[in-house]
Amino acid sequence: MPEVLTAPLVVEFPFTRSLGPVQSAFLTGLRERTVLGVTASDGRVVVPPTEYDPVTAEEIRELVEVGSHGTVTTWAWNPSPRRGQPLATPFAWVLVRLDGADTALLHALDAPGPDAVRTGMRVRVRWAAQRTGAITDIACFEPDDSPAGDSEPAPHSGEFADAVTGITTPARLDYTYSPGRAQSRYIQALSDHKTIGERCPSCRKVYVPPRGACPTCGVATDTQVEVGPRGTVTTFCIVNIKARHSANLDIEVPYVYAHIALDGADLALHARIGGIPYDRVRMGLRVEPVWTEHGRFPDHYRPTGEPDADYDSYKELI
Repeated sequence: MPEVLTAPLVVEFPFTRSLGPVQSAFLTGLRERTVLGVTASDGRVVVPPTEYDPVTAEEIRELVEVGSHGTVTTWAWNPSPRRGQPLATPFAWVLVRLDGADTALLHALDAPGPDAVRTGMRVRVRWAAQRTGAITDIACFEPDDSPAGDSEPAPHSGEFADAVTGITTPARLDYTYSPGRAQSRYIQALSDHKTIGERCPSCRKVYVPPRGACPTCGVATDTQVEVGPRGTVTTFCIVNIKARHSANLDIEVPYVYAHIALDGADLALHARIGGIPYDRVRMGLRVEPVWTEHGRFPDHYRPTGEPDADYDSYKELI
């Protein structure tokens, strides 16, 4: 039985958005150690402020300043902080209703342990030493001995010098992927410059990469079939945006990614096309794999020089 492979994978991209007047004022206010909320149509003060009323969906713009002290309304202990979370040591996630607000703000509470946290406890903002106009300008909350007050929110113009007008938030997912037995065999065969698929015992179709079962018939596919190495471009796209933060995709644009039906396969796989100008790639182009030294998979596919395949020979694989 072949070794089942695993590999750490990361999906990461920066999410960039522009800010409207409400969010701009809120984040700029944090930079200036000021917490702003917005008054909803029913008179409630919403913190963090929203641009539209959470009940009526009306646009709301009446900004008010609330306190930097508040009360924990509910909480959960986090014993094992992860990369990118507010604190590197165990902490509590808390919902805090700031003085003058009617809704709660989610953030971290720096506490020595879960026994030190309770609903109804008083807390205050701990400001970050360096503030840029982001929710992380609140480094966390910390326990506070001050009594709950009846402070009223104060009207605020929302105007600050050098307002924050946009933010970029990194989104990242770290996970371990296991391809299973069928695809492990496929990956291991690639290291020997071979491409294998699996044949369905019912419909007789050969699937590449193999999935361990026929997606049409639902039966196990345990018969390996070597396919290719040559194939036919069935369809393709021209990539004009350069991939960032990836050594494996440091390729000059534009370039072509294509679906390729390998000879003997009944499912097209995707790969990069090289060795030909991007604007000369076409459906029906015959291609073959190019391997780099010590490469475990083809670096790209290049034209074979053969005549283009007839459309009827690959139309079912588009």
